[in-house]
Amino acid sequence: MDKVGVFLCTGCEIGEQIDCEALEDVAKESGASSFQTHECLCNPEGVALINKAIDDGEIDGVVVAACSARVKTDAFRFDPYKVVTQRCPLREQVAWSHPAAEKGDEDDDTQQLAADLIRMWTSRVTKETLPKPLEEELDRSVLVVGGGLTGLQAAIASAGLGHDVKLVEKADTLGGRLAAVKDFVPEVPPYDELHENPIPALVKEVQGTDKIKVYTSSTVGEIKGQPGQFDVKVTTPGGEESFKAGAIVQCTGARPYDATKLGHLGYGQSKNVITTTELDDMLTAGKLLRPSDDKAPKRVAFVQCAGSRDKEHLPYCSSECCVNSLRQMAAIQRDFPGTECAIIYRDLRAPGQYEHFYKAVQEMTGNLFTRGVVEKVEGDGKLQLLVKESLLGDDLVLDADLVVLATGMVPNAADGEAIRKLVDAHGRVEKNESETQVAAAKEEIERLKEHEGTEILNLVYRQGPDLPALRYGFPDSHYICFPYETRRTGIYSAGSVRAPMDPAQSAEDGWGAAMKAVQVVDALSRSEAVHPRSGDIGVADFFLQRCTQCKRCTEECPFGTINEDAKGTPEYNSLRCRRCGICLGACPERIISFPDYSIEGISSMVKEMTVPEDYEEKPRVIVLACENDALPALDEAAANRLQWPPWFRVIPVRCLGACNNIWIADAMSRGIDGVLMMGCKHGDDYQCHYIKGSELAETRMENLQETLGRLSLEPERIKIETIARNEYQRIPEILNAFNETMEEVGPNPMKGF
Repeated sequence: MDKVGVFLCTGCEIGEQIDCEALEDVAKESGASSFQTHECLCNPEGVALINKAIDDGEIDGVVVAACSARVKTDAFRFDPYKVVTQRCPLREQVAWSHPAAEKGDEDDDTQQLAADLIRMWTSRVTKETLPKPLEEELDRSVLVVGGGLTGLQAAIASAGLGHDVKLVEKADTLGGRLAAVKDFVPEVPPYDELHENPIPALVKEVQGTDKIKVYTSSTVGEIKGQPGQFDVKVTTPGGEESFKAGAIVQCTGARPYDATKLGHLGYGQSKNVITTTELDDMLTAGKLLRPSDDKAPKRVAFVQCAGSRDKEHLPYCSSECCVNSLRQMAAIQRDFPGTECAIIYRDLRAPGQYEHFYKAVQEMTGNLFTRGVVEKVEGDGKLQLLVKESLLGDDLVLDADLVVLATGMVPNAADGEAIRKLVDAHGRVEKNESETQVAAAKEEIERLKEHEGTEILNLVYRQGPDLPALRYGFPDSHYICFPYETRRTGIYSAGSVRAPMDPAQSAEDGWGAAMKAVQVVDALSRSEAVHPRSGDIGVADFFLQRCTQCKRCTEECPFGTINEDAKGTPEYNSLRCRRCGICLGACPERIISFPDYSIEGISSMVKEMTVPEDYEEKPRVIVLACENDALPALDEAAANRLQWPPWFRVIPVRCLGACNNIWIADAMSRGIDGVLMMGCKHGDDYQCHYIKGSELAETRMENLQETLGRLSLEPERIKIETIARNEYQRIPEILNAFNETMEEVGPNPMKGF
């Protein structure tokens, strides 16, 4: 931008802490064409001041030197196609976190910090460009894959929101595995007796809705393209059909865990050990008979967590098993009075309103509840259950005529990781690399071939034909903040294919995913990205003339945004892009940039910092802070008036994975003493907002630290710290600890060159 206006707010203690007038020369030296102050920039008068400058054509770039970009977003929202706007956080990073500057003292550390921030942000805006609106033709229909309870609800919700729906179900009828179940757990007050199965009514509603077209006995043959422009081929009994779709909801449900693996619980050893699914078939048929002799059982024993919460089988809770068993016990007492029912549970999980139903089943005559772990089921005709860790603390043996195993659920999802590896292995063979590599790839293909045929969506994507799956088969997403958002933009998973859940949750999930599907099409019509950078309108630009086909961007993009041509040149799909910037961080040739986030823009911030030669008094450290966790934590620390050394200059980044190593190289070559990278925590209990960004940064950091060692620079000068946004108390600890490290390693030897 050529005409940058700096607007400085003197409110919120900024004017009291720093000499604001002295910053005008600083701003103009860094490229600002105008500089104005206001006592409350976010009020209507202050905003009008900025709008007038924009409308008069005086500026095409705005630096709001006031509070954090995370607050007052509505006040400082200007036409993004007309002016570039950046927020310089003088309040949080200077006024609220450092002692007051002495008036007129240019050597004051707090004043120097404020001056540096003005320089850095002004310079960055001069390097940025205006985004261009996406002028793409978009299809607004929704493809729902799977016609069970969740899929029916997703189809009804999407149609109700005004969108055409294509519903694809591989079975010859709609309804899924729950369609044949006689009763449902109560979902309305007083929650104490069984309800009629709602699925037949939902099927009738779907079939009677003009906006929904149903394909039964059908599968998805291929999906190409991107959100708003998906090209779908469906294989039907009458042949192949093709159509467009704007968004996709996958509701392919779950299946019971393979009970043949539970021999220790008697399945396969005795005909009188059955699963909950097999018992449902009996109850629907109106009979309750032992398979061994067709006699009515006097006692039915329900074994909970059969294959669930077990490191040898499914380590997770399958969510619906406990309530399912309660439903079956209630049905037995209603239809077959006089039958005893005993349920052996580890923890009987009946959350929310299900507690009322749980109590009602407890009060039914003939029902026995006992806590314990069934270690073994023995016998054939008369069965004996060996129970450990019982409620009374003693082991016990329970007799039963019929044993029902509450098996866990396994998602009906493609084996995403195996398929991805298979695609990569085929690619290595096709590229005909060395004989050793080709032989190894062919060997891997043979090992993985058993997973072919598990494909569901058949995406024509560089990173594989289906949604990436977690260890146990559930599609990967951001499970904390954006659970519906899978790693494929515009494709949403819902119901028990997404996570273990009961029917009520599955129905609600169908509505939730449908609303996300509708939102993504609406967002794209405004050229906006979806979560986590919801509303971002700047798409990436690839300067392909300098591309070396290294494939780093295609492999490291967590969202499958980029395909490749036959030569390995990236093919960018702008409507898939989440604007995370990980491709920018990955590219060694630095050919990728966004209008408001570029290699040059961040590099200019690094280069605009003042680097005093006298290290003993004035060290300098850059903090590359992830905008999703580290920056909110830093803002909260400032709001609580926590303080840290004035040597740190914070540069927000979209993700630690969106940090290019050139920025660190620039910092080291300028004599900056250290670079601290702060981003999202990762692991089983937390997750980077861009799935793998902070982990990618750590991998790159190991390589960079090796390079520093070869250049005789201490590896300790660069460090990664992970932090959750609610751990703001750690901010001073982290910064002070890194400051101590800088004192130990001493000044950067490149200082002064």
